[in-house]
Amino acid sequence: MNKVKIGNCMIGEGEPVFIIAEIGINHNGSVDIAKKLIDVAQVAGCNAVKFQKRTPEICVPPAQRNTMRETPWGIITYMEYREKLEFGEDEYREIDNYCRAKGMLWFASCWDVPSVEFIEQFQPCCYKVASASLTDDGILEAMKATGRPVILSTGMSTSEEVDQAIARFPSSQRLVMQSTSTYPCAAEEINLKVMEKYRRKYSCPVGYSGHESGLQISLAAVALGANLIERHITLDRAMWGSDHAASLEPQGLMKLVRDIRIIEKALGDGNKRVYDSEMSKRKMLRK
Repeated sequence: MNKVKIGNCMIGEGEPVFIIAEIGINHNGSVDIAKKLIDVAQVAGCNAVKFQKRTPEICVPPAQRNTMRETPWGIITYMEYREKLEFGEDEYREIDNYCRAKGMLWFASCWDVPSVEFIEQFQPCCYKVASASLTDDGILEAMKATGRPVILSTGMSTSEEVDQAIARFPSSQRLVMQSTSTYPCAAEEINLKVMEKYRRKYSCPVGYSGHESGLQISLAAVALGANLIERHITLDRAMWGSDHAASLEPQGLMKLVRDIRIIEKALGDGNKRVYDSEMSKRKMLRK
């Protein structure tokens, strides 16, 4: 397997699991909330935080733009709602400075080509292809052209679609994540064993992007060899917004990171040995 470097972290077999706290749009359009979520990720011990960046004029279908929606800003059109959720250059500059001051890596899922061009000015550590964008040739080519590592999420995609997307990137640039695009996701639809298929087929770091409730499945992914883990985070699952209910609150995130690091130690290197702690029992019990 080829290893890929993101920021100062090597990712791949034998390396620590790269843990991503997905802020996404759970900041609800507030830089202050975004900063609190960055703080949560740092205290928990995550390696990076991730946002989502869209150009509403491109990403919102015309038929949905004038649909009225109840929001924290009152009853407004869906287009107005999407615009209020998006951070502009000033907000991302503030986030970039905040993350750099804290030594926290950050990047984004970009849902259209102008968003890739926008985020590139901040020299992110990598990019993420959202599951919904895996078949978008323009986005894939724009991310590839940056030369930065690209994490591809494979929810709602066929094996053939994954093959075609992965083939666009050299092995030194690509990382792939098993995912199921249901929020929250039922255990029987998560299919963690796909990670091993990806590992054999693509010879690149493989991970899991989870939308389930609880921690067990993400921890199982680590035990099965995931090199990356990504989970949505929130300050409170009861907050307004579509992604909060399937997100981890601060205590849950801290437990996840803690348990991942314990599992890493327990997995070892695969070489059978007798430990010093066993020697007294060996001498006492062996005949």
